[in-house]
Amino acid sequence: MEHFDTIVVGAGVAGLSAARLLARHGNRVAVLEARDRVGGRVCTDRADGLVTDLGASWIHGVTGSPVAAAAEAFGMRTVEFTVGGYQPDSRPIAYYGPDGERLSDADARRFAADLHAVDATLLDVVAASAPDASYRDVTEAALDRQAWDAERTQRVREYLEHRSEEQYGAWIEDLAAHGLDDDSIDGDEVVFPDGYDRLPAHLAEGLDVRLEHVVSHVRWSGDGVVVTTDRGAFTAGTVVVTVPVGVLKSDDFVIEPALPEPVAGALDRLEMNAFEKVFLRFPTRFWDDDVYAIRQQGPESRWWHSWYDLTALHGTPTLLTFAAGPAARETRGWSDRRVVESVLAQLTRLYGDRVEQPSVVHRTDWQGDPFARGSYAYMTVGSTTADHDDLATPVGGVLHLAGEATWTDDPATVPAAMLSGHRAAANILRRQVPVDELWA
Repeated sequence: MEHFDTIVVGAGVAGLSAARLLARHGNRVAVLEARDRVGGRVCTDRADGLVTDLGASWIHGVTGSPVAAAAEAFGMRTVEFTVGGYQPDSRPIAYYGPDGERLSDADARRFAADLHAVDATLLDVVAASAPDASYRDVTEAALDRQAWDAERTQRVREYLEHRSEEQYGAWIEDLAAHGLDDDSIDGDEVVFPDGYDRLPAHLAEGLDVRLEHVVSHVRWSGDGVVVTTDRGAFTAGTVVVTVPVGVLKSDDFVIEPALPEPVAGALDRLEMNAFEKVFLRFPTRFWDDDVYAIRQQGPESRWWHSWYDLTALHGTPTLLTFAAGPAARETRGWSDRRVVESVLAQLTRLYGDRVEQPSVVHRTDWQGDPFARGSYAYMTVGSTTADHDDLATPVGGVLHLAGEATWTDDPATVPAAMLSGHRAAANILRRQVPVDELWA
């Protein structure tokens, strides 16, 4: 068996960040990756000649972001495209009411004001919430304090449901009350017209990355670790495991002895979400001019409620929508044709016979990916924000978990993955290491 100082399981941004820093400081490191590519849930498709980021797409706030700094150092082009945590305004958004008619500017401003009022109330309600409260519980309490009529309340309730799904791919009753505590953006948000996958490609340069090595078993002890793959076993003094929560909780990935507390409890309270992207490229742009997003209200918005105009990225008329939470689970077995018909039925309510058949469709299936089992982790009812960091508690001095789910300040993001990998490397080296060594 080959022996290394450290084995890193997973060649996503977390794993590559840890490996790059460890190798830079003299460790002999091997990265074992199940896929035939690096990047993990950073995945860019170029099959139709255009760039489509099927996994991570945004840097959610460039101010102080290590990913933004790395992207600049690596010469990665960016385009500003601020989502703002499912923002209600500040960008041109075409809102359509339950009747399918576009809201006037004045009505849209009043609706946004209602959303801001509830969010202001939510701060106190969430802070005072019970440990087992769901996001539904706290949003309903915040709505009760507004004393609005039923119609006005329902429009805001729908928005809060949609935000829960679009931010975390979870139904509002399944998400912990504190599940959106990290929902803050510092600075502009940007996307990558040339593809996000250039980031992991740069991070992997010079590393010993073994692709198509499916890890099934990690055995740890005070003497080190044995990592078993479908291509044989490897030994090391330490291991950094960066597989997603969905894989950690599966029977196909065994850590032995079992994870102790507080790691095990934190893992039990985190869950992988259901969140899929649907990209629709059209021959012409039939929707509203000069809008960043299209949103509809009312019962018809249960599944397809928001479309984002990506035309500016490549000049091709493109809308992005999401199947999130229940919609992602229920449409998982649908054909692309059936999904497109369902989406277009809603667009037709808004734009009539101007709606065209898409010329190209990209649809993700992270739920069905055996090396992801979902898009990213969320806090289930009963979880606390501390669970993210608790999941990264070093085990036995040899086992370290890293990845987006193990970072409290901004989980479910690429910066979280990068910083968690940096932390794991620092823990193994037993000294602080500047994160900018990743791109220096």
